[in-house]
Amino acid sequence: MWQQENVKEKIQFFHLKEFDGLEMLKASYHKQIFSRHVHETFCIGVIEEGAQRFYRTGAEHIALKGDIILVNSDEIHTGSAAVATGWSYQAIYPSPELLRSLSRDLKYADGSIPWFPSAVVHDPGLSEQLRLMFNLLSQKDNTLFKETLLLSSLSWLMMKHGKTRITAQKLPSAEKQILLAKEYIDAHAETDVSLNQLAGMVQLSPWHFLRQFKEIIGVTPHVYLVFARLRMARKLLLDGHSILNVAIRCGFADQSHFNRHFKNALGITPGMFVRSLQTA
Repeated sequence: MWQQENVKEKIQFFHLKEFDGLEMLKASYHKQIFSRHVHETFCIGVIEEGAQRFYRTGAEHIALKGDIILVNSDEIHTGSAAVATGWSYQAIYPSPELLRSLSRDLKYADGSIPWFPSAVVHDPGLSEQLRLMFNLLSQKDNTLFKETLLLSSLSWLMMKHGKTRITAQKLPSAEKQILLAKEYIDAHAETDVSLNQLAGMVQLSPWHFLRQFKEIIGVTPHVYLVFARLRMARKLLLDGHSILNVAIRCGFADQSHFNRHFKNALGITPGMFVRSLQTA
């Protein structure tokens, strides 16, 4: 991560190694003016505060708080503040190769690289999911959840806001492969397994695997992984292990994350669960 800060401007730039060097930017600008330039990658961002003015596709555009900004690969664009207070935004810069790969899985426009005709998109649901994804991508661990959010967000964007509008196609059943992956998660719940690992293990594309897993098991692989970790945690607590030790052994980021997931699933905290055993 590269970071620069002054009184009114803050810039954080990330190279996400687990996503083949996917670039991500978190920035607040006040007087910054970007002259006409291009990126080899796409730019997909969300305005957090203020408003941005930019040129794209032969016209000027203004993106307000909550709006999604889209710039296609190799497309000339600019950037500056549209209000006196400047603007803050988060963005990722996926490569054309990444979107082409997903395009093939989606059966999108014969597997070609997508094109986004609108420079500014108002889609509150997708905007909120992108913001969650940005915040998660900069954190450690949770690889499976991060991959799931990235894949589902890009898919949603392409299907709903790409030049070629499509709906998700019915996929051939892969129940045998999905059950094998489920068994693997059950046996390795404590590991930070990735979507690519699970999909590759059963020879499915990540998108095919993600959709089939949810259809057959009823939840996404990430949610099922949390379930598997909680089952493991409950057994360890019953065996007398400390809450902190259980949180670490079961793959939770820290004790607070363990407490939150445990309470969401069982309705009580791990501490309450342990105390109930002592009074039984």
